[in-house]
Amino acid sequence: VQLQASGGGLVQAGGSLRLSCAASTRTLSRYTTGWFRQAPGKGREFVATIRKNGGSTSYAESVKGRFAISRDNVKNTVYLQMNSLKPEDTAVYYCAASQRDIITTMKNPTTYDYWGQGTQVTVSS
Repeated sequence: VQLQASGGGLVQAGGSLRLSCAASTRTLSRYTTGWFRQAPGKGREFVATIRKNGGSTSYAESVKGRFAISRDNVKNTVYLQMNSLKPEDTAVYYCAASQRDIITTMKNPTTYDYWGQGTQVTVSS
């Protein structure tokens, strides 16, 4: 499946952004879809995931209560609504899709088979 991430940009602390992950092939609801981020000099970090079976969601502790992941099956798109943004949220954000649906591995980037190109989010203080 081909993924296209978009929606990044520059925002002040406390602001909001909505990232989109559109699938141009295959039906995205057949995959567990996740968002990861990578800040300069750091590894790829789990942000959120929405499971293909049932659509349950999981979040990193650092974003819980501020970010929300959702899926629009008609538009074949997964969204990441980011509110109350902080400077430490600055990173390149990637969406990824996995054919697997094992809850214990969903936070591990190696679980995911397909990756989008990334979109830059910069939060100024």
